[in-house]
Amino acid sequence: MASKDESLLQYTEAGETLELDTLESHLWEAADILRGSIDAADYKNYIFGLLFLKRINDRFEEETWEIAEELTGDDEEPDEDLLEQIRGDRDLHEEFWVPERARWGHIAAQSSDIGATLNKALEAVEDENDAIADRVLTSVDFNDKDRLSDATLEELVTHFSKHRYRNADLDDPDIFGRAYEYLIRQFADDAGKKGGEFYTPREVVQLLVECVDPEPGDRVYDPACGSGGMLVYSAQHVEDEGGNRDDISLYGQEKNLNTWAIGQMNVLLHELQDATIAKGDTITETKFVTEHDELEVFDRVVANPPWNDKKWAKDWVQENEPYNRFPYGLPPSNRGDWAWIQLMVASLSEQGKAGIVMDNGTLFRSRSEKKIRKPFLEDDLIEAVIALPENLFYNTSSPGCLLIFNKNKPEERKNKVLFIYAEDQKLRKSGAQVFEELSSQNQLTSEGVEYIAETFLTGREEPHHSRLVEMDEIAENDWNLNVPRYVDTTEPEEEINVSEKLAELDRLAEKREKTEAELAEYMEELNYR
Repeated sequence: MASKDESLLQYTEAGETLELDTLESHLWEAADILRGSIDAADYKNYIFGLLFLKRINDRFEEETWEIAEELTGDDEEPDEDLLEQIRGDRDLHEEFWVPERARWGHIAAQSSDIGATLNKALEAVEDENDAIADRVLTSVDFNDKDRLSDATLEELVTHFSKHRYRNADLDDPDIFGRAYEYLIRQFADDAGKKGGEFYTPREVVQLLVECVDPEPGDRVYDPACGSGGMLVYSAQHVEDEGGNRDDISLYGQEKNLNTWAIGQMNVLLHELQDATIAKGDTITETKFVTEHDELEVFDRVVANPPWNDKKWAKDWVQENEPYNRFPYGLPPSNRGDWAWIQLMVASLSEQGKAGIVMDNGTLFRSRSEKKIRKPFLEDDLIEAVIALPENLFYNTSSPGCLLIFNKNKPEERKNKVLFIYAEDQKLRKSGAQVFEELSSQNQLTSEGVEYIAETFLTGREEPHHSRLVEMDEIAENDWNLNVPRYVDTTEPEEEINVSEKLAELDRLAEKREKTEAELAEYMEELNYR
C-alpha cells in the first residue's frame, strides 16, 4: 500500500491521459477491495459515493487553477496563496464548491477514523451544493467498522488516489459518464437478480429510446428512473441526431433512496446538471405537478417500472388519487403493471409518445387487466408491441416486451397496432442477428437494435418478424396482444424430396437384407436350428 506522502503526491502531480478501458478497469478494481467486507449487491453504494467525491474534488482543483491562470496570465504560474484564496471563495466556482474537510488531500492524509472522515466530507459537500443536497451522497455509512475497517478504507482511498479525474486528464469529457455506465452494468451483473432493481440493459434502453425518438426541445420523463440510464440515453440520442444534449429537459422519480442517489450522480457525471431527479413513490407522492396542482405532462415518457408490482398501493389510490391518472380502472392489488402504464400515459402531452418495458403477461392476462387493455386499444393509444428475447434482464429470465404508446399516431397507423417479433436469434428473411448468447444471459446486438428500431420507425412488415394489424382483428382475438397471435412464429417445415427418401428406403432395405444374410450364416456355423 502506498504511503500517505505517496498518496498526496499522486493526487497533486499530473497524471497520464485516461482512456476508457483503463478507467473502467481502475473502477472495477475498487470493488475487489470491498470483496469479503460487504455484500456484492451493496458495492455500488460505497464505490459510487467515493467515485463522485473524487471526481468533484479533481474538477474543483482544476477549476481553481483555471481561475488562477485567468488572473495571472499564461506567463506566470499562480502561487499557493492565490490558489488558496480561490479555493476558499465559493462564489468563484461555477460547478461544485468543496469545503476544506471534504478535499481529497485531507481525506488521503488520514490513517484512522477514515470512515468518520468520509461521512463528514460527504455531508459537507451536500450542505454546500444544492445540486446534490438531500442525501445524494450520505445514503450510506462509511463509519461502520464492523464491515469496513480503517485498513480497507485506507486501501480504497489510496486506490482512488492513483488517477486524477480532471477534464484535462480524460480522453473524452464524457468518458467519465461512460465509465460510470460500465460500472453500473458491472454491479448489476455482480449483484445478480438484485441488479435488475436499478439497471436496465443498455441495449434495451437504446432500443426503447430509438423508438420514441426524443427531439430537441422535448421534455422527457421517467417515473421509475432507477439509475437514470433512460434519461441519459435520451440526451445522448438528441446529440447523436445532430442536436444539442442541453436542448432537452430531463425529469425522473425514484423511490429507493440508494438508487435515487445513483441516478442523481449519473446525470451529473454525464454533465446533465439541469436534469431533475425527484425522490419518492411516484404513485402515492408524485413530485411533478404544476403550481395549480395539476399533473405535469411531457413530450416523451420512457420507463422500465417494477414488473407485476405486488405493492403498488391500490388501497391508497382508491381513497386518495387526486390526478385522475387511472381512468380505465384498477388492476389487481398484487399486479400493478396497468397502473404504471396508466399513470405514464396520463403524463403525456397531446402529441406525446411513451415507451415502456413490461412483462409479457401484460399483453394477454384477462379479467380486470383485459378490461383496462380493451379501452386503451379502442382509444387507439397503443402504436406497437415488440416481443423481446428471453433472458435479457438481470432480475428475471422472462422475455419481456416493449409497449409503444402514441397520442398522435400517423394517419397510416390509426386504428392499427404494429406487432414485432424479436425473439428469434437471427431473422429468417434479412439474416439480421438480433441477440447473442453470453455466459450468463442474452444481449441484444447493435445490429438487432438498429433493425428492430428501423422496423418500428418505418412500419416495415416482414414475414415471421412484423405485421401491422387492424383493430378489428385484435377485437376478434378478445383484445389479446400476444405477438405470436398476429405474427407467424412457427418454424417452417422441412421440404421432403420424395425421390431421395425412396432411394434411402431402398438402401436401408438392402442393408437389412445383407445383415439378415450374415446373421443366418453365423447361426448355421453355430449349428443353431
